[in-house]
Amino acid sequence: MQTISKSKSTRWALRDVLLLAFVAVFIGFIFWVLGPIYNLLSAALTPLGLAPFANEILLGGWMMAAPLASILIRQAGAGVLGEFFAAAVEMLLGGQWGVATLLSGLVQGIGNEAGFAVLGYKNWGWGGIFASAITGTIITFIWSAVRDGYGSYHIGMLIALFLTRFVSLLFFGGVLVVAIQKLIEKAGVLRRD
Repeated sequence: MQTISKSKSTRWALRDVLLLAFVAVFIGFIFWVLGPIYNLLSAALTPLGLAPFANEILLGGWMMAAPLASILIRQAGAGVLGEFFAAAVEMLLGGQWGVATLLSGLVQGIGNEAGFAVLGYKNWGWGGIFASAITGTIITFIWSAVRDGYGSYHIGMLIALFLTRFVSLLFFGGVLVVAIQKLIEKAGVLRRD
């Protein structure tokens, strides 16, 4: 378990801002690439009556910026800002959801960062990532229930969608984010006190 030292400053350093910009551009591009993949997956699942699963399968990919920014920068607010700015990059690249992407990015960032906040911004390892996946799943699922009409689905479908979303967040926001973090740390970009 990685914990932040008590002497760590709560002020943002230039390195933190540069990391946030890197995360926003890098992950924002991934967000943009996921749009056409979503369209293909949705079209493939529609004849089976499973089109909503396209969003659930890929949602973790659209929520990678928050946990990556959080574990790299280790500051309150990094997840929300990382997710929101990555959504802005997706929008500026011509993402298919336009300005609505910003609202989704804000909700997703809040959802993911809530897991780190619940743990007092002290666990930046797997415990924090797991908590982030749980809170991200719950908060964004409530958002989907309101925005996308999930309330009209039967309970079995809701459970299946919820579990698929959670696994997606664990895979993209956990396994892939930790792999990216290790590559960045191996490159010597991050030096921790």
